[in-house]
Amino acid sequence: MPGPATARTGGNTPCVTLEAPDAPLVVLDAGTGIRTLGDAPLPATAARGIELFLTHTHWDHIHGLPFFQPLYSQGAGLRISGPRQTGGLRAVLERLAAWEQFPIPATEWLGLDDVRELDEAPVSAGPVTVRPTRLCHPGATLGYRLEVRGSEPVAYLTDNELAGGTHGVSPGWRQGLVDFLTGCGVVIHDTTWDDDEVAGHSGWGHSSPMQAIQLASDTGCRRLVLFHHHPDHHDDRLERRWRMAQDLAARQGQVEVVLATEGMTLELTREG
Repeated sequence: MPGPATARTGGNTPCVTLEAPDAPLVVLDAGTGIRTLGDAPLPATAARGIELFLTHTHWDHIHGLPFFQPLYSQGAGLRISGPRQTGGLRAVLERLAAWEQFPIPATEWLGLDDVRELDEAPVSAGPVTVRPTRLCHPGATLGYRLEVRGSEPVAYLTDNELAGGTHGVSPGWRQGLVDFLTGCGVVIHDTTWDDDEVAGHSGWGHSSPMQAIQLASDTGCRRLVLFHHHPDHHDDRLERRWRMAQDLAARQGQVEVVLATEGMTLELTREG
């Protein structure tokens, strides 16, 4: 949570952006971090539109949306994509603006051009190819592999229980996930639990650093970003587990482990 105890890592809920030449601004999730994105001068890529991809519709991934200024700006070119929902994704999002809960109705979403429901088929965000995959988490939840010509692919998998065996995933799901991630240079992955906590939270839909490191090692990625921090885990605790994860990764291979912090920028390596 935001406050002195998370001043170094940050306390907002998920919102990640991808910027690429000749592409719209690609935004991943609409947690509380999206408010700051909308209030600041937007990156130049936003002039080509804004493609917002939601992993799922749990509160911490969408409750920043009504505070995202481009949503109300005519001509912003905002498109929202996410997993199929009972009753429709747009209807789920519009409930955020119900009059009992928010003063500005969804009829004022003048910057929203379209809401697109996804399965696991690839889609385009300008020149960026976005490949969804099902994650092991309660409710309809997707992870994304983003491919930009000339750069290494990057994957965003938050809220994902790598132990599997729940939420209707098939027995071969983890191997399918390894295949999906192979070739990615950077993998951003859920590490909500400490390694000694994860066994006691089976079915909650989250993972630990050790599990994420093993996945990254199996896929051959060069950089793993520890993401989706538990709201009760403060800076000191997160940094201790990061150092432990670095030591573990160093013993297992060449995976670089990074602790996600608010405002962090990562540059993707060019192919070849």
